Amino acid sequence: MLKDLITSRVRVKILTLLLSYPQQIFHVREIVRQTQEEINAVRRELAHMEERGMVTKEHRANRLYYAFRKTYPLYFELLELAAKTTGLGGEILKQKAKLGKIKFVMLSGKYVRQLKLDVNTVDLLIVGTVVLPELAQIVRAAESKLGREINYTVMTEEEFLFRKRRRDPFIFGILAGSRTLIIGDEEELVA
Repeated sequence: MLKDLITSRVRVKILTLLLSYPQQIFHVREIVRQTQEEINAVRRELAHMEERGMVTKEHRANRLYYAFRKTYPLYFELLELAAKTTGLGGEILKQKAKLGKIKFVMLSGKYVRQLKLDVNTVDLLIVGTVVLPELAQIVRAAESKLGREINYTVMTEEEFLFRKRRRDPFIFGILAGSRTLIIGDEEELVA
């Protein structure tokens, strides 16, 4: 989906890599390996992105490292787009029909930004009638790719509304934090 908005295939791959791992810096050769593109095309796109203020360049020894600039005006919007189109969010969107009747899917802001999580933090909230074995398979694949456990909660729409009306601290804790909505309407989620 990001490729629908950005015409450069190489830039889409670089953006996807840098925004999927926002806390990391990448050596040019590592970007070439991860994107499976020619080094000159990668260097050209990185130079263009640096010129536009999208990436930072850092010299370490004889190597150049790049990271996406967190002060870029569209950083958080691009981060949300990457979360929706790649990784766990992208896989949920691809498999939506197999997962059942879903009203809301939300990733926590800490999960999207890959910040250190508390044990009580919910990474993923799904509201609807969900086929749990299908969801478990998607989550397990994402966990093996990330190398850590993903804390997720599934609720029916009725349970979610009931707990929201009762001002359940668990639900309000989830809704009080930052989030990226993968499926559903933000206003309806928090109303």
